[in-house]
Amino acid sequence: MEARAAQLRLCADGGANRVYDEIPLLFPQEDASDVRRRYKPDIIKGDLDSIRKEVHDFYTRLGTRIVDKTHDQDSTDLHKCIACILDFAPVSDKSNLCILVAGAIGGRFDHEIGNLNAICRFSSLRIVLLSDDNLIHLLPRTHRHEIHIQASVEGPHCGLIPIGMPSKSSTTTGLRWDLNNTEMKFGGLVSTSNMVKGETVTVQSDCDLLWTICLK
Repeated sequence: MEARAAQLRLCADGGANRVYDEIPLLFPQEDASDVRRRYKPDIIKGDLDSIRKEVHDFYTRLGTRIVDKTHDQDSTDLHKCIACILDFAPVSDKSNLCILVAGAIGGRFDHEIGNLNAICRFSSLRIVLLSDDNLIHLLPRTHRHEIHIQASVEGPHCGLIPIGMPSKSSTTTGLRWDLNNTEMKFGGLVSTSNMVKGETVTVQSDCDLLWTICLK
């Protein structure tokens, strides 16, 4: 998705450092400051313990709104950002929201677990966690899910991981090793190192599952 087409571009604290440092690398023939101005975040939100001073000052001069949540230490920066997006979105649009989160996986393990917990806390929203290598999103137990695979960028390796509670019954189609009313739990079977076979995967479970698929 073209970043400038997003309705809201929001950075979680130190994520602003990565945007500042790495966005110009995508356009090596252009002036770095021009690229940074073109792809500036609308809001930077968090406890502001990670953002560098020069990054803070640069985006402040461009009109980026800086929201200091130092007083709130009971929620992660991602949780704060999702709450901000919900406040920003019109009431009628909330059910159609798709939140893409870059940089939420692939770093500190405790941060990754906190980010997975955040998408579980906002289970009614479609929140996709992206890294260079993986895509993760939650499959709530309240729905039968149909996942369309973009083979040019996704797969074939994938996984389904029960989260919050064991699954007594999970069923899939479209995987090399399909589940058939299969029980899954930590300490028992978890469907890791599976593979997609075609363009569509279906999933139904009595438990919330994390869907993870490798990116090419």
